[in-house]
Amino acid sequence: MRLAKVIGTVVATRKVDSIKDLKILMIQPVDEKMQNSGEAVAAIDTVQAGYGDLVYYTLARESTLALPDPFAPVDAAITGIVDQVNVEDKGIKDEKDIFDKY
Repeated sequence: MRLAKVIGTVVATRKVDSIKDLKILMIQPVDEKMQNSGEAVAAIDTVQAGYGDLVYYTLARESTLALPDPFAPVDAAITGIVDQVNVEDKGIKDEKDIFDKY
């Protein structure tokens, strides 16, 4: 699962029939600290997300599994809207902290 923030919409005057009824959004990937991580991605919206929403998304072949047509030419799909993120810091600094305990 990857996290991203919706930063805009994509207007397409022509689409392949398998995605013609689906909305395309621009998303900005973020890390666990909600900082930008990488370049923006155009993704098919399967969950009715909106501008500013924190979402999770899939890439590559897995993206098409969320669509009505599993053979649609899609590289990214938004598959959920995130309500809350909890990040727990275990305090592990390096492998010595892990293996010296045992």
